[in-house]
Amino acid sequence: MRSVAMPYPIGTPGTPWGEAETAAWRARQAVRRSYRDEVLTPLQAGLPSALEVFSYGTLDYDRLGLGRYPLQAVRSRHWQADRPVVLVTGGVHGYETSGVQGALQWLRQDGARHAAAVNLLVLPCVSPWGYETINRWNPDALDPNRQFKPGSPAAEAALAMACVAAQAPQVALHIDLHETTDTDNSEFGPAKAARDGRPAEALPPIPDGFYLVGDTERPEPAFQQALVEAVRRVTHIAAPDAQGQILGEPQLVPGVILYAKRTLGLCGAMTTARYVTTTEVYPDSATATPAQCCAAQQAAVNAAIDFLQRQG
Repeated sequence: MRSVAMPYPIGTPGTPWGEAETAAWRARQAVRRSYRDEVLTPLQAGLPSALEVFSYGTLDYDRLGLGRYPLQAVRSRHWQADRPVVLVTGGVHGYETSGVQGALQWLRQDGARHAAAVNLLVLPCVSPWGYETINRWNPDALDPNRQFKPGSPAAEAALAMACVAAQAPQVALHIDLHETTDTDNSEFGPAKAARDGRPAEALPPIPDGFYLVGDTERPEPAFQQALVEAVRRVTHIAAPDAQGQILGEPQLVPGVILYAKRTLGLCGAMTTARYVTTTEVYPDSATATPAQCCAAQQAAVNAAIDFLQRQG
């Protein structure tokens, strides 16, 4: 059953937001955790020697009185041109905690093993303001995961794309770590409708469990299924609804749906990698702990790289 979104408390129904409404929305946001303590410090202190941390720019929100965020990525220290490149991104939606913490956990525990066989490039927290405020959007009320396109108005997406283009023009595998939370329907769906001047609409139920979002242009069902089977050992996989769908989309294979990533401007569209997928963990499940959510992200990345290596 679809839930009916409640009207949002900012803006005039039927009228898209202007600067005043965006400022009013921004004033409602508050820092709730520390990007420096929870992301930057672990990056500097806890990585194996096979990996190196580097800066790929600064997210500058001084114009809004919100300061600046140093952006850091991780790559294989001994990069070899004849090895395939694996790109891992997390925190494109900053509020999706295990996308960030799962990436950090994977780097600490599995990064060195994989760096011996492939070139790794990891952007663990693409949206640090979103991480600190537990927010889907950036301070301009833009969803970075709809802005991976030329001339992107979202600095988070533009800087990430520039980093990847400079470090790894050719990518073999890209896995983007996300969550689907109950607030997608309770907060972010209604906010988006209000921002765009549309009426609040009925929203599909949040899937209870892990699922993947592949790309319509590069579906690779065997690859997607290998990740689902690996994660199944860690947490439960989302079941389809009565129509056999997840979020209104038909399944490619159980636990996998497809989006047109390039058309939508999703993070997974920024490379031409043959193998591309977006993980979706469900942290609000009554049967999933934060540790399981991070372990699910870790299992998905490991399974993705293992699949790539089996292809030769």
